[in-house]
Amino acid sequence: MTTSNDTLARLAEVIEARKSGDPDKSYVARLFHKGTDAILKKIGEEATETVMAAKDGDARKLVYEVADLWFHSMLALSAFGLKPADVLAELERREGLSGLEEFAARKAIQREGEDR
Repeated sequence: MTTSNDTLARLAEVIEARKSGDPDKSYVARLFHKGTDAILKKIGEEATETVMAAKDGDARKLVYEVADLWFHSMLALSAFGLKPADVLAELERREGLSGLEEFAARKAIQREGEDR
C-alpha cells in the first residue's frame, strides 16, 4: 500500500532529478534556474489562489490549488536542502500538542533568542 509519505518522497526525488536539468525542457529546472525568489513568488501566488478557492467554497478547486501550493513548497524545501520528511517530522513532533501549547512554546523560544 502506497502512503502519502511515499508519494511526497517520490515527488521530492523527481524534483531533485529535474532541478539541474534544461530550463527549456523542465518547469522545475526553469524555476531553479531563475532562482529562489522565483520559487518563493510562485508559493505566494499559489497561496493566494488557495485562499480564493476556499473562499469560493469550491472543494475541487481547493484540492487543485493546495496541490500546487504543496508542489511549489517542495521546490523551496529542495532549494534549502530539505525534504518532505523534515516537515513530516516536525508535524509528528507537534502531534498531541494543542495549538495553544505549540504557540506558547514558540514564543518562549523566541524570547530566549531575544534575551541573548
